[in-house]
Amino acid sequence: MERDGAGRAGPERAGPAAVRDRFRGKDPGMTSTPTPAPVRLSVAVDAPAPPERVFAVLTDWPRHHEWMVLTRARVTAGDGRGAGSGLAAFTGIGPLGFQDTMEITLWDPPATVAVRHTGRLVRGTGAFRVLPRAGAGSTIVWEEELDLPFGPAGRLGWALLRPAAAALLRLSLRRLAALSAR
Repeated sequence: MERDGAGRAGPERAGPAAVRDRFRGKDPGMTSTPTPAPVRLSVAVDAPAPPERVFAVLTDWPRHHEWMVLTRARVTAGDGRGAGSGLAAFTGIGPLGFQDTMEITLWDPPATVAVRHTGRLVRGTGAFRVLPRAGAGSTIVWEEELDLPFGPAGRLGWALLRPAAAALLRLSLRRLAALSAR
């Protein structure tokens, strides 16, 4: 028997599926209906500011509305500066939109902040990486791996919305780069 991350004994399993199942909180000893593979989205933008400055602005959660398109974020648990802290981000216009709740799973300044999306609509993982560039500045990478809601309709919707989502993420990163350079 091997032990999972919570110290519970379970049947021996190895490989990517076992790791993914454990990450998603599934008990490897139980059978369940297969879940569709998550969708992935990654965009990157160069910034003139050094990684330390970009990371500081990126993780100033109340300032997200200054660079993240149509989004306001706040800390809901902890101090927002370490693994285990909770965040909530509302994306929308006025009352129309959705709430994205998250838990910080990795805090490695000035390089990475990663989250687990825990909401009803947005589920999966996300990460911001701030990489130093040769010479000066940095490259900001935004990565998402999402479990889509609404079954086949969600997958079809994603196929149609993915280009717009990538464009909005890229626009947000360009705004973050400009804000960090001030």
